[in-house]
Amino acid sequence: MKTFITILFIPFLFVSAIKANQPEEEYRPVISLEGKWKLMIGDDMRRASPDFDDRHWETVEVPSSWENQGFHGYDGYAWYRKKFVVPKEYKDASLILFLGYIDDVDETYINGRKIGHKGSFPPHYWTAYNAERRYIIPDGLINFNGYNTIAVRVYDSQIDGGIVKGKIGIFQRIRNLIPDVELEGYWNFKTGDNMEWAKPGYDDREWNQIVVPGIWEDQFGKHYDGFGWYRRQFKAPESMAGKRYVLMLGKIDDIDEVYINGKKVAHTGEMHDQPCMITTNNEHYRPRYYYLDEEDIVPGKINTIAIRVFDKGGEGGIYEGPVGLVELRRFVRYWRSR
Repeated sequence: MKTFITILFIPFLFVSAIKANQPEEEYRPVISLEGKWKLMIGDDMRRASPDFDDRHWETVEVPSSWENQGFHGYDGYAWYRKKFVVPKEYKDASLILFLGYIDDVDETYINGRKIGHKGSFPPHYWTAYNAERRYIIPDGLINFNGYNTIAVRVYDSQIDGGIVKGKIGIFQRIRNLIPDVELEGYWNFKTGDNMEWAKPGYDDREWNQIVVPGIWEDQFGKHYDGFGWYRRQFKAPESMAGKRYVLMLGKIDDIDEVYINGKKVAHTGEMHDQPCMITTNNEHYRPRYYYLDEEDIVPGKINTIAIRVFDKGGEGGIYEGPVGLVELRRFVRYWRSR
């Protein structure tokens, strides 16, 4: 009996320890988006625009497969659209869009701006029917003085299609450690390995874009093990001068090296140019908190972060947040209070 109890208790302690190593956050409902949406089959990128005229589209219930809404046996492209209003009291809140589960692939736009996607459209089709859609709404995107428009481009390959189940709405993200510089959202991304990609002057405009945090297989359309690079630029405010920061990179599957303005500033695990020489040791469980030197960030200038990742097997990439820069003093005070 003693052995049996111990076996059950250890996993609980392990999960609790992992959660305790991450800043806490919760989601509170702001508005529900369940109910009536506009839907039309076919594909036209003009439908992403908030000014597009959808008055003659069909009205359907969300969440539910479009087959259940009269589009019996339909496979292919379709668009959903819905207008909504967010109360002004949430003007300074961190907001996130929940779209449940979409069968199979989606791109989601608010007021004409793409905020997220899962899966890959033809000709390089890759389903993400089992991935929950939670998309961060960038600051400044919501119009608090009137209507906003969500447009969702969907592709279904077979059987049920559309926004089929799950929570549908806008939620307020409550965090007790908010980064001074938010780095969640779209990053440039490329598979393969080239140390030239660490340099701040490298031209990555032709790279793919994927959302961070998020499993990379859910976003660029195939199962992939090996090297991948993330790159993102941000302008550091002048107020960062004379301060030290912690770069929070959430959790990464499996190991990583981080470069800021071409300088290697941190790593987890040991990289090797030959993949067969790389070993991993559960690094994907470890939260990444990288303590930067004062000179690593250049205030008032554009700074470039490049992250070299190696995934040994299974899912890969920067798969869990938080992702951002927080002042060292605030970071220490937060964990001291815990």
